[in-house]
Amino acid sequence: MHPALTHWQVHDGCLQVGDQSLRQLSDRIGQTPFFAYERRALDERIAKLRRELPSKLHLHYAIKANPMPAVVQHLRPLVDGFDVASAREMLTALDTGMRADSIAFAGPGKTDAELGQALAAGVLIELESEGELQRLADLAARTGYRPRVAIRINPDFELKGSGMRMGGGAQQFGVDVERVPQLMSVITGQGLSLEGFHIFAGSQNLRADLIVEVQQKSAALALRLAENMTEPLRYLNLGGGFGIPYFPKDQPLDLARVGEQLTLLVDEIAGRQPRAEIVVELGRYIVGEAGIYVTRIIDRKESRGQIFLITDGGLHHQLAASGNFGQVIRRNYPLAIGNKINQEPTEIASVVGCLCTPLDLLGERCELPAAEVGDLVVVFQSGAYGLTASPTAFLSHPFPVEVLV
Repeated sequence: MHPALTHWQVHDGCLQVGDQSLRQLSDRIGQTPFFAYERRALDERIAKLRRELPSKLHLHYAIKANPMPAVVQHLRPLVDGFDVASAREMLTALDTGMRADSIAFAGPGKTDAELGQALAAGVLIELESEGELQRLADLAARTGYRPRVAIRINPDFELKGSGMRMGGGAQQFGVDVERVPQLMSVITGQGLSLEGFHIFAGSQNLRADLIVEVQQKSAALALRLAENMTEPLRYLNLGGGFGIPYFPKDQPLDLARVGEQLTLLVDEIAGRQPRAEIVVELGRYIVGEAGIYVTRIIDRKESRGQIFLITDGGLHHQLAASGNFGQVIRRNYPLAIGNKINQEPTEIASVVGCLCTPLDLLGERCELPAAEVGDLVVVFQSGAYGLTASPTAFLSHPFPVEVLV
């Protein structure tokens, strides 16, 4: 198995999910494909974060990574807050009983309706533009609700080595740092209270040194801007970007190193801005390795010397595993025949989905044990950006099930 998958248990040659075999879970669900997320894996990941990161740090879960209500509900007592990127995610967060003042709403395209819902709920609204501020101020004047606001900053640096760049250069995300002082003045002129800043420079990064560097730059930038605030800094979101290993050469993030440096940084910020709530928002790092995607082989065929295992799933459920969600050069996610997990590879086969497109490829030329119709293919690292990041309506196939076990 892939070295990042050692936390998964195996019994009698079959993958164990929670306290049951993959076969039993499949029979219980009654259909394939499905996504399964492990409570134990979520608990262990949060416990690791609590051990390695400073106790003064507020840990938020970014719901966009996996908005399944059962997952969010399970995480509610384990984290300090939620980050949301739509009104629907906000409602999911509020349904858990999380306090509104522990929920932050970011995103570059908030509609007036969403801003109105956020105003009424009392969540922190992270402003992404001057126009958004004006619309929010107008809504506040009409409704009488007092908004809680922070500024999402597009910094003049980026998190190098990231899967997706979210800061530096021209971006749809956040307010360019050179425009922030003017926006701060407008906020004050509107009679609104600025609570702080959110700086998110990149995602899916496995380099502790690069994450540490960008956190230090982010803190320095926020502290410099805070000198011109009319009230003390109360909120500082340093972003996230913690990655997980997907491919054979990937090395897991050295979380201990990140934690050591964050401890020093948090102490420094607290010394200068003692009222500041310092936040790290994590999504993929919390849920990504806790989930699997399971699909059944419905046909086995040979074409000009190459074996194809055709499944009832595909990219319409797990777009990222197909390589069509940000990969420049396509590489296989870790994949196995879940009911033959201990058997030695005996053939090279490609695992494909049921869609009428050559893009529907879950595993290209994988070394696998001989697989037959009815066997269960497991795509690991599927807990984040799986179902809700995929084109589920494409070709109108049935919707998969999600379970938390």
